[in-house]
Amino acid sequence: MADCDGAGAQTPLQLYERLTAQGEQVRSLKTAKADKSEIECAVQLLLKLKVEYKQVTGQDYKAGCPPPENLAVPDNGPAAEGATDEDEVNPWSVTTTNAKGVDYDKLILRFGSSKIDKELVDRIEKVSGQKPHRFLRRGIFFSHRDMHQVLDAYEKHKRFYLYTGRGPSSEAMHVGHLIPFIFTKWLQDVFDIPLVIQLTDDEKYLWKDLSLEECHRFAVENAKDIIACGFDVNKTFIFSDLEYMGSSPQFYRNVVKIQKHVTFNQVKGIFGFTDSDCIGKISFPAIQAAPSFSNSFPHIFGERKDIQCLIPCAIDQDPYFRMTRDVAPRIGYPKPALLHSTFFPHSAKQIKNKINKHAFSGGKDTVEEHRQFGGNAEVDVSFMYLTFFLEDDEKLEKIRQDYTSGALLTGELKKILIETLQPMIATHQERRKQVTEELEDVVKALHWAHHQ
Repeated sequence: MADCDGAGAQTPLQLYERLTAQGEQVRSLKTAKADKSEIECAVQLLLKLKVEYKQVTGQDYKAGCPPPENLAVPDNGPAAEGATDEDEVNPWSVTTTNAKGVDYDKLILRFGSSKIDKELVDRIEKVSGQKPHRFLRRGIFFSHRDMHQVLDAYEKHKRFYLYTGRGPSSEAMHVGHLIPFIFTKWLQDVFDIPLVIQLTDDEKYLWKDLSLEECHRFAVENAKDIIACGFDVNKTFIFSDLEYMGSSPQFYRNVVKIQKHVTFNQVKGIFGFTDSDCIGKISFPAIQAAPSFSNSFPHIFGERKDIQCLIPCAIDQDPYFRMTRDVAPRIGYPKPALLHSTFFPHSAKQIKNKINKHAFSGGKDTVEEHRQFGGNAEVDVSFMYLTFFLEDDEKLEKIRQDYTSGALLTGELKKILIETLQPMIATHQERRKQVTEELEDVVKALHWAHHQ
């Protein structure tokens, strides 16, 4: 399995350990005859890490020869003019120095995925018989793995299912957290297929300074927000890891199978774990991988292990599923397919206040300058929000043109955004109120249809 993200370890010893793990990863991929793109991606990262190691230590990397503990790190001077750090994108951290945000085209190359192009969007429309979701039309879901394979199977009347999730670290989910669920609901509706939603309360306990009870309570609260998105209750299974793992032998069996086929060096290379991380973190990726296999849910799919899984998620979650795709054929399961989304840029009154006070503007300092030179829609947060939530393509393009020309002022743009978001949020909040406040009823929602 290939990890193309070079961000992570910085000390000489950490770089050495990561290089060693990445070398083992490349050998493992070649032995397993993995996809060419995954092997190339892993080799690219290996070469990149070797360059970084020489820059930090002043010497070439040699397997079996770790750097001495007292190694003096050379001062290579200031970075070359115009040089910038690469975006850091992993499951726990997303950072960029670019005002326009993460460079997603570079991420596609680094991660070894495929761009969602017009041909694929048109094919999704043809196969589903529905107009593509605005997230597809506008490149918000921009990258994929094996989506054509999923569509090929669907055209042959072969079933697939959806899997997405949420790490519940707080009681409330903000509007950005709902992006994968909004799109997943659309996929469920147009393809009429089952969906499993994993709430990783165990992960948050391992990574955050929270009690088990707090993490599970957050899972229950987040489940209310997710239920309020309007999924088909007859085809949706929402589960908490802390609850389901103990009640599903088949799920746990798959976790153990995955664990056996991933080495400690591999997870260090993929996720950047160190010797000081608890063993729970090191074993967790197998738990997030297990829902990718249909027989993890015998109450839905019986003993069938051949039903392919499609995972809509943000691109930062891809390392988990690159690992999963590497393991899958070695334990007799189909590789999950993925659809990757971009990241979301930052009560109705609270939304209005947040937009008016905090939204980064691409407008000019004065009305006169803005009228003369226009605004920059590419970096304006209010316009970015509209690309996510305004359904009308023609209206969105008219707003972009007016803002760029200076005809539309920053304050007017923010007003349009507020008017777009407020009814959507109000509707979601009303649906959430309709989700019963009785804890036991919500927990039942976390254990959908065991009898089906």
